[in-house]
Amino acid sequence: MKKTLIILSALLLVSLASFSQKVKIKTGIEVLKNQNFKILEGKRVGLITNPTGVDNNMKSTIDILHEAKNVRLISLFAPEHGVRGDAHAGDNVENTIDTRTGLPVYSLHGKTKSPTAEMLKDIDVLVYDIQDIGCRSFTYISTMGLAMEAAAENNIEFIVLDRPNPLGGLKIEGGLIDNKFTSFVSQYSIPYVYGLTCGELALLLNGENMLKKKCNLQVVKMKSWKRKMTYDQTGLQWIPSSPHIPQPISAVFYPVSGILGELGYMSIGIGYTIPFQLFAAEWINADDLSANLNKLQLPGLYFRPIHLKPFYSVGQGKQLQGVQVHIINYEQVRLSEIQFYVMQEIAVLYPDKAIFDNADEKRYRMFDQVSGSDYVRLTFAKNNRFEDIKDFWYSKTESFKQLSKKYYLYK
Repeated sequence: MKKTLIILSALLLVSLASFSQKVKIKTGIEVLKNQNFKILEGKRVGLITNPTGVDNNMKSTIDILHEAKNVRLISLFAPEHGVRGDAHAGDNVENTIDTRTGLPVYSLHGKTKSPTAEMLKDIDVLVYDIQDIGCRSFTYISTMGLAMEAAAENNIEFIVLDRPNPLGGLKIEGGLIDNKFTSFVSQYSIPYVYGLTCGELALLLNGENMLKKKCNLQVVKMKSWKRKMTYDQTGLQWIPSSPHIPQPISAVFYPVSGILGELGYMSIGIGYTIPFQLFAAEWINADDLSANLNKLQLPGLYFRPIHLKPFYSVGQGKQLQGVQVHIINYEQVRLSEIQFYVMQEIAVLYPDKAIFDNADEKRYRMFDQVSGSDYVRLTFAKNNRFEDIKDFWYSKTESFKQLSKKYYLYK
């Protein structure tokens, strides 16, 4: 028995060693630890984070800073889903006390989405450590930008502990924001897929005067991350950034279907086992839709017929048909335009089911906010062709790419 335990222990150590060798990069919190938290010494610290804020061994940044002898962590700030991930998508997060540390937790997803002067009165520095997914409509970057503004207004330093963009740093897609459609899901005028880490984005927001007031900003860079890296190439473990982003592949597919998903017109896999990876409805013939989409020969893609019965959300308990999107060549694929081609081919196959002739008009506002303007909806609805909005969708991406290069921290 003793010999067996020794063997099992040895195998466990080998397994752990193997895991550690696969981790190719050091995130911002890892670098901060290696620096013995030097930049936080003698300062009263507020931390904006959630369950994705962990080191390479998956220990929470909350607990790391709370236990560090030379760090005085005095409060936590909760984005959507809460600091410990105990709030559902879209739900208000309440002010509370963190049971593990006893620290006050201030909500940034409730009555206010920005830290107030009262919340910040005892703080010298705000630290931000959240894993983003690289898409404009995901609310964490809005939380970051608003917190940067609040820090500037209250003369507080702002530090971003950088993390990978799970889509890599090379893809840039989607139009900028029309000022009339600025919202918490499109807070800043950046492309829908913006190709920056959260640290790089913070530098851009600050440097290009996209904030009400420029803040005293510092980014703790990662080590060894490259722009071409998607999340699965980092060796890091994935912590779900929301209930419907359970795996890195979910982050990749979020821009594939998320805009269309705002209409609630067909299932995009929410409520099934592959969120954001499919398009389905009761009235679709899976073989016909997949054949039409594959005839388009969209680079890097294959559309497979799929039959499903969602457990909840759109189509709950109903037998649906549609297509699962398979990415064959990630470098070639244009993620965000896929949903528009699906909408196009739906109108070809089922003219009486054209999206904007049937979707709930009450949901148009959210569709426009996520798209960045109403131009996409109004122009597409005329002929149901992606070609009609393509130039608009990509009109500013190259200029944004050139602008954002000034803020690149990684090659």
